[in-house]
Amino acid sequence: MYFPGIEAFLAIVRTQSISKAAEWLHLSQTTVSYRLKTLEQEMGGILVERKKGASKIGLTPKGENFFSIAERWEALSRETQILQAGGSPLSLAIGAAESISHFVLPPLYEKLSGHDPSIRLQIRTQHTQEAFDSIERREMDVAFVVREIVSPSVTVKPFHAEEMVLLRLAAEGRHSGDTVETEELAAEHEVFINWNKEFQFRHDQWWDPLCPSRVHLDTAGLITTFLRDPVQWAIVPASIGAHMLRLGDFVLQKLSISLPPRVCYKVTHKFPNQGLQEPLRIMDDYLREIFGGA
Repeated sequence: MYFPGIEAFLAIVRTQSISKAAEWLHLSQTTVSYRLKTLEQEMGGILVERKKGASKIGLTPKGENFFSIAERWEALSRETQILQAGGSPLSLAIGAAESISHFVLPPLYEKLSGHDPSIRLQIRTQHTQEAFDSIERREMDVAFVVREIVSPSVTVKPFHAEEMVLLRLAAEGRHSGDTVETEELAAEHEVFINWNKEFQFRHDQWWDPLCPSRVHLDTAGLITTFLRDPVQWAIVPASIGAHMLRLGDFVLQKLSISLPPRVCYKVTHKFPNQGLQEPLRIMDDYLREIFGGA
């Protein structure tokens, strides 16, 4: 694979311009264009659309498919250079669902980043299916996800379970820790995230799943954007609820009904490379220290 072309391709995508890519790489535009053309010839098709007068470039379908491959090539090249330079022999590539990475794993990240000898960390936010695929392809060393997927080449183990809590804006007469009846929570005022299929099933027994005015989100980071009125409410894992309490005027309350806990899973390859045994052991020790378990 023509790596100078990959480097030029990634620079063009990231800067959205051949001229800006040339500045970034400290090359002439002619050289960047040549490298891109050489890569496209090797790939057997156009990767970048060049429209005269357009302020930004666009990717062809082939270019869009190639982008993630190019990023993996870049990461492998960087790791090779670090190894050649005698960098840290310990490294760990972690993929994690956004809600786990942002709200559950920071204590683990802090432990790993402060470990002596140092561990070179690569952390990537991934959806569950993407995380499983990256473990199967050995692109990532460990993944943390919110649901299980059956695969013959990976090992899936639960490492943390947390209760689901009711999140609302603080208001007069409303206190954290109080138990709230479902009848007090109108479906049309819910800010809804489907945490997993078990949660969805139990949730829909109590609130109309087809309520047209409910806000549906796929990321916890948007909850504070929509939870602006005291009548609104959301059901969230305890880790996210604790984070929201630190951000603003919210209360965490209990529900009168029982909801299944949100289970977080650790995913690794069934046959990890020899060099991963030590960093994975270190990580597992920290997981036990933080979350308990055997």
